[in-house]
Amino acid sequence: MIQLNYRDAKPIYEQIKEGLRRLVITGVIATDEKLPSVRELASELSINPNTIQRAYRELEQEGYIYTISGKGSFAAMQQDVNRRRNEELLQKFDEIVKELLYLKDTADQLKERIDELSKKMEKGGDRA
Repeated sequence: MIQLNYRDAKPIYEQIKEGLRRLVITGVIATDEKLPSVRELASELSINPNTIQRAYRELEQEGYIYTISGKGSFAAMQQDVNRRRNEELLQKFDEIVKELLYLKDTADQLKERIDELSKKMEKGGDRA
């Protein structure tokens, strides 16, 4: 399900968050499917439940999951992912594009790359 790299400089909760986000985006975890409980996932990954709780809390704030008190956490519908996350990603995208243009990539090269990624997604390829 989720692979952790203890040598990675990225915090464990971030790795968990990214792993779960990827599973939701790619449909491995279907809309309204129940996620493992905090305790189950903490036990499975042999880490502190507070680490899992933090990842779940941030995913919920970003709109990827929702929680029903007493029932657990579930994958949210794609439309429910909030605008703030979309804006965050667009800001990162803008920064990356500016740097790539500075490094002498052309706008046409970047457009081609976006088109290639779009085609891959349409064919059901890598989504995240």
